[in-house]
Order: sequence, then structure tokens, then C-alpha cells
Amino acid sequence: MSDATDLNVEDAPEGQDIIQTLPLDAWHRARGGRMVPFAGYEMPVQYEGIMAEHLWTRESAGLFDVSHMGQVVFTGDNGLAPVIAALEKVLPGDIAGLGDRKNRYSLLLNEEGGILDDLMVTKRTLDGAEELYMVVNGATKYDDIAYLLDFIPDDATLNLLDEQALLALQGPKAVDALSRIVPGVEALVFMTAADFSWNDVPLWISRSGYTGEDGYEISIPAEHAAAFADLLCEQAEVKPIGLGARDSLRLEAGLPLYGHDLDPETTPVMADLGFALAKKRREAADFLGAERILAERENGPAVKRVGLTVAGRQPVREGASVVAEDGSVIGRVTSGGFAPSMGAPIAMAYVPTELATPGTVLKLLQRGKTHDATVTAMPFVPHRYVRSGAK
Repeated sequence: MSDATDLNVEDAPEGQDIIQTLPLDAWHRARGGRMVPFAGYEMPVQYEGIMAEHLWTRESAGLFDVSHMGQVVFTGDNGLAPVIAALEKVLPGDIAGLGDRKNRYSLLLNEEGGILDDLMVTKRTLDGAEELYMVVNGATKYDDIAYLLDFIPDDATLNLLDEQALLALQGPKAVDALSRIVPGVEALVFMTAADFSWNDVPLWISRSGYTGEDGYEISIPAEHAAAFADLLCEQAEVKPIGLGARDSLRLEAGLPLYGHDLDPETTPVMADLGFALAKKRREAADFLGAERILAERENGPAVKRVGLTVAGRQPVREGASVVAEDGSVIGRVTSGGFAPSMGAPIAMAYVPTELATPGTVLKLLQRGKTHDATVTAMPFVPHRYVRSGAK
């Protein structure tokens, strides 16, 4: 397996000619990060190697720079209720019922029920003001903002927090390392968040992440990010980790990547993300694409995202075809690679719903070569989120 080819890096988003740099760009380079263009930014794909970084994160704690993500805050002159009502037009989650400092995964929908982005929403009160904090994907953040501005009321404000860095500390020992620096984070549980302070620097920390492991995402003023990252990496449990391992970790965890496994032609039901459709919202059926989405939920979609284990050692990559016995194309691989924790290749694909049952044997075609694959329940590697009883 070649470390350099385990991640499909992207060029800058359409219309964005300049590749941007992260607040920690010099920090990554000083630590030997191999920089590549991804989502319009120069980002580290690896430091010592994807396999080693992947396994370190599973066993200890890995530090990821995800400052390319869009951090957005919504406020309203007349409170949050009108803002939430507007957002629920395009988000199928129960945002109105979200508790203070609770995170919720949701999907940004178009009129046909297709997915424009997947994102995290948190309701929070800071300095006495109630607001919604949203984290969106880096490659789509400017399009997301333009789209959202068409829906929120005139008396609402949307602020992009472009002076904030975002770090993710992931792995079973993340709590040990971070709690030494920021006491109190150990009390958080999965999908909760709170404000903290480090050397009088304000931090917003959630217990969440994109690896399937326990861990945290830390929003910090960009000017202080390097010093904070240095301190984290002084902890014996922590090493910097690049995009390559982030991709293989999320694939093992069965987590989709926008622009690959999710796109505007894909509905939440097709993507097997039905949990993001809140019961209250399904009953109201008042979000974009509701008629189509609820019909698919009732009758089944034409295709569905599934996990695949691939026979042999050769990874099958995004773009490979799923083929029938007669050679006709019946589906497509959207993510694929070697799973270091499993010692075998895995993939995600969209296949006809009647073939989405675990145990179904399929054929994959890549560069003229056929590979045997078996539909497998996801996640491939069990999630280890701390949902209660955090130490």
C-alpha cells in the first residue's frame, strides 16, 4: 500500500482560484507535514505515514487540523425562534428541540431532497446571548452560506468565524491529554459542548469527531492555535495526524464524505442517514424534498449506500463500478481504501436496494480487473463514543 495514494485530494472549489493556507500552515511544515491541495486549502496529508498515524489514533490520540471547515454563527434580533424556523425549512432535524450546548448532525437539502452538505448544529448561550453554532464542510462553506442567506429572516445575522481555527483531538486517550490542559472537558459526553478557557484564551469544545473514536473538536482563536497545538503534542499520548489517516479512519467508521459519498443527487434515505430525519419533522413534512424523502423512507429508495469488504489485498477506489453477472453496471463505489485496523480493503458503494442486504456478494470492476466484494454492515470498526459516564 502506498501512503501517497490513499486519499483522493481535491482541487480548489469551482470559482476559487487561490489555494488558501491554514493558520497552522508553518506549524505543519515545521513538523514534516506533506502538504497537498484539499478543499481549496494546502493541508497535511501525512507526517510519518498514513498506516502509522491511523493506528496511533486508534490506540492513543491524534491531533487533526480541520480549520478549513466553516464555523458559522446565527443570531436574531427577535431571538432564535424565527431563525430556527427558517433553518428547519432546509434542515430535516429537530433544531427547535435542541437542548442548550447539545450538538446535532443534520443535512442541508435542496428542493428535490438532495444533500447539499452535511453539518453539525449546536444551540448555545455565550455572554448571555443565545445563538446557533454550525460547522459545515470546507469545500462547500461559501456555497452553503450563500444558500442559507436566502432562507434566514432579514433580522437575522450570519457570521463566518474566519478568525477561528478548529482542531480535532481523536482517540481513546484524547480525554487524558486534553483534560490535563483544559480541566473539565472530561465531564462532556458525546454530542455535547461547552465553553472553556486556557490561559485566558476562550475555547469552544465539543465531544465529537469524524473517526469513530472518542475525542474532541476545539475552536480557538487562530492566533493562539499554534501554541495550543504545541502543548497538545507535548503530551505523550498525542501526535499530529494528516488527511490520509483521517480518511481511512472515517471510512472504517462508516462515515460518509461530502462530495464523494454524498452529493445533491443523493437523498438522506439513499445515503442511509435516516437517523437525521427527526420524527417530529417527518410528521410535519415541512422541509425541502419532504414528499420524495418520506416516500423513499416508506417504499425504499432505488439505490442505497452500503459497506463492502473486498476480497484479496488490492483496494478498490472511488469510481469503480459495481457490475452484474452479465457485466452491466448497476452501482458505483464512492469511497474505498485499505483499512489498517482490519488489515483488508473496504469500500462504500451505492447499489440497488434489493442488493443492499449484508452478506450479498457483488462484483466490482476497476481498471479492467474484477474484484469480489460482500455487502457488510457499517461501521466496519465499532464506534467508541463516550455517551455517558465520562471519567
